[in-house]
Amino acid sequence: MKVQTGLDRILSDKKLRQQLDGNIGYLCHPASVTSSFQFGAVELQKKFGKRLKRLFGPQHGIFADVQANMIETADLMHPYLHLPVTSLYGETRVPPARTLRNLDHLLVDLQDVGTRIYTYIWTLSHVMEACRGKDITVWVLDRPNPIGGVAIEGNMLDPNFASFVGRYPMPMRHGLTMAEVAHYLQARFPATRCKLRVVTMKGWKRSMFFEETGLPFVPPSPNIPTVDSCFPYVGAVLYEGTNISEGRGTTRPFEFIGHPKLEPHALCDDLDKALARAQCSGFKLRPAAFIPTFDKHKGKLCGGFQMLVTNRKQFRSWTVFQVITRVLMHRLGKDFRFNPPPYEYEYKKLPIDILNGTDALREWYQSPQGSMKVLREIEHEGMSNYRSIRRDCLLYSA
Repeated sequence: MKVQTGLDRILSDKKLRQQLDGNIGYLCHPASVTSSFQFGAVELQKKFGKRLKRLFGPQHGIFADVQANMIETADLMHPYLHLPVTSLYGETRVPPARTLRNLDHLLVDLQDVGTRIYTYIWTLSHVMEACRGKDITVWVLDRPNPIGGVAIEGNMLDPNFASFVGRYPMPMRHGLTMAEVAHYLQARFPATRCKLRVVTMKGWKRSMFFEETGLPFVPPSPNIPTVDSCFPYVGAVLYEGTNISEGRGTTRPFEFIGHPKLEPHALCDDLDKALARAQCSGFKLRPAAFIPTFDKHKGKLCGGFQMLVTNRKQFRSWTVFQVITRVLMHRLGKDFRFNPPPYEYEYKKLPIDILNGTDALREWYQSPQGSMKVLREIEHEGMSNYRSIRRDCLLYSA
């Protein structure tokens, strides 16, 4: 049996729809589809007619046709639905007051990938803050966490390194659905306490990976083409803060990793040894070479590897890529660099630090020893408190 998403429940349940009296806004992207691949905005317009007043689009745009990191999208008129589309990744990341004036409900229907850095949860946080104190109900139409809702990985964000890739403290792999993120934000951060409703899924369990849901996977952004991409993304996204290619410009972003000065086989020999010492498992590194068609090292032959996840339950992407980063940095020497600002509207702090949510990991890469004990200490700090609060926000069983 297919999992039923929040969107499918709204469309099929007349009693739920009757609670949506008044005017409606809809925050969506191309992955906001029904179980039969129909675009949610089209189906909602059929149900609500002229009461569907406005669409909102997150980073990458409502058509997911725009690349990452401060490549903005403009407001527009949807050519088919004839509705205004407000970009929440343009002049502002916050819904302007004028776009909320005639709304009674704002539906949030975004497919997340389960990682703190992925900006859709922070667009949700801005929406909740913008609607606080207004007579607008924020409805989160829930969708699966494609990497499951059990495992948690990575360090907690230090508030000193808050940005649009981490506005509030949570670990890199948070183990929550979008609706659970909304509950977590309201539990910890008063600014997000708007009028909140969630439409939970039916049939989803925390232990599920996306393929087990029976739902169609539509890429939620240009460089997450498959479910497989979501697993290495948890760790490999850190390379956005370095001159290491994270595979943008290839057909397998976040799986292909490399640099023009690396020889694949020798590199993988070193990485296999380091990762074995760190007791990492659930994956295989395949020596690989690739030429990015855009982004870093465009048109240049990069040596590196393809990350092949062989056991999703064992694979801990954050730890694996922290260890790999340390090896790459020391192997490349002067040819390795951390990218300078700006990154995601932060103009002073290093991108690697706001991606990591701390400068302690950069110091760990650079230290002569770089012990796993220190890495574990960084990961575990503040985690027990997160787990305690998270437990009260869970909406689904294992």
